[in-house]
Amino acid sequence: MKLYNFILTILVGLTLFSCTEPQKNVDELTALGGKKYGGEFRFMSYEKIESLVSISSADQYSSRIVTQIYDPILRINYTSMDVIPGIAESYDVSDDAKVYTLKIRKGVTFHKDDCFGRKLHELDANDVKFTLEMACSQLEMNKISYLLVNRIEGAEDFYKKSKESLPKEGVSGIKVIDNYTIQITLKEPFAGFDKILSHPSLGVYPKEAFEKYGKNLGSHPVGTGPFQLESFNEDKITLKRNDHYWKKDDFGNQLPFMSKVIMTYAKDKKSEFLAFRNSEVDLVLEIPVEEVEHILGTLIEAQDGNNVKHKVESTSSMSIHYIGLNNNSEEFSNIDVRKAFNLAIDKNKIINESLEGEGYASLHGIVPEMGNYPINKVNGYKINIEKAKSLMAKAGFPNGKDFPEIDFYVGGVEGSKTDRLAQAIVQQLKENLNVTLNIIRVNLAERDEAVKNGVVKFWLEGWLADYPDPENFLSLLYKNNKFNFNNEKFFKCYDKSIVESNDEKRNKLYVECDQIIVDEAAIIPVFTDDNTIMVNARVRNFEINELEMLDLTSVFIKEAKKK
Repeated sequence: MKLYNFILTILVGLTLFSCTEPQKNVDELTALGGKKYGGEFRFMSYEKIESLVSISSADQYSSRIVTQIYDPILRINYTSMDVIPGIAESYDVSDDAKVYTLKIRKGVTFHKDDCFGRKLHELDANDVKFTLEMACSQLEMNKISYLLVNRIEGAEDFYKKSKESLPKEGVSGIKVIDNYTIQITLKEPFAGFDKILSHPSLGVYPKEAFEKYGKNLGSHPVGTGPFQLESFNEDKITLKRNDHYWKKDDFGNQLPFMSKVIMTYAKDKKSEFLAFRNSEVDLVLEIPVEEVEHILGTLIEAQDGNNVKHKVESTSSMSIHYIGLNNNSEEFSNIDVRKAFNLAIDKNKIINESLEGEGYASLHGIVPEMGNYPINKVNGYKINIEKAKSLMAKAGFPNGKDFPEIDFYVGGVEGSKTDRLAQAIVQQLKENLNVTLNIIRVNLAERDEAVKNGVVKFWLEGWLADYPDPENFLSLLYKNNKFNFNNEKFFKCYDKSIVESNDEKRNKLYVECDQIIVDEAAIIPVFTDDNTIMVNARVRNFEINELEMLDLTSVFIKEAKKK
């Protein structure tokens, strides 16, 4: 046994030594399968990114850059929308769907950082436990506690005690079995918990980084992802290739291929289009359909070959745009008013006129089309102005008389798609109910803070699925929600749905939950969208997906041959 341990120690030492040897410069590497190393990928964001901590990433703008730095515990296959391995290479679920046991992948190392003395440090089950407990905390940097606190055994108690620091005893339902095994015990069975573990904001990071940087962790991200931070300032974020990334492609090529990922900021869509036309960025996201043919200049320029070689791709988006209502406010605590507002908005007219055919009117519930979910079984609101007026009169506001002016909080710059949507809603409610809305333009952080503090009664918002399950949308209105929606019938139905293991029965319960939201007019679903992007032809292996995520792990840059 002593001899075996001695030999093992030597082998481990040699392995660690080989892992710390200098890597070849990316430009010196040769890729198989017609692929190529090197090059930079550039794109833009409308929202300022304030933090690069995974648990601070609660919107699609920050997710697009943060997911390049961290690896999630599990992943979603964007083609099949099934759960696949991530940091956890496999997992088992108990028969009662309450205990999830995950096997952590060996040989995954964090980015070199001062918190490890600039040495490679292997990720293990303790890092996964720490990440999950941070996500259960009440710390200011954590924006995703809603995902886990009500689900994991002991998480609520941990949350209450963790406003200033993390309790030493940890979350009772999260246990490290050994260095490569972690067990999570849920309060109640939940067959879809594996999808939650694929959430992009559950990217794993080490306790050592938190202990060194504390509240400044947002500017010192330490992950295991394909790219790591090079620089982070007011104008741009630059990531560089992680030379020690654990993944390889089907040809055996070490990933990632690209040397850098650079994200800058766009003032508006016009400036983003101009940057693409000048080859300053490689990707334009969220393209308005009506703008596609105008982005790259005139027909003559296209015929002369003077524009950027590119391709446009589109797929349905697992998202919904809706109007949020404060169900506790004086104006919207009356269900007749909420129903009237739902009935007074002509969603098809907004799509056809204001949005020039882009999107699909939400005539059902809050859940968009996905998988096997029977969306058509949910009966939503269709335009009915006479009934809307009748309900307003019943509520004591005939023809809008005495109904107060309402501030309408809208994220997005003037002239944008979001702004056009807001303008159309304002116009229709004025014409159909004689109600006055005042548009207040704010950024996402300002809007969310105002909603959290109860300042806002009426706001425009979108929700893009974190994971492909109707529960992800229905959970928005579960207990202690930002809409102040308090309905025991809905809560009981939701509780039943998440413990149901049979897919058909669970979908039936999901539909029932969705219908309750509609019947109570808790929010106003407006439309679902397509995900339309334009990408420079030099960017290869780029795949669009319904979750609108950017996975740059296997993307490579290869310039088209000049004629």
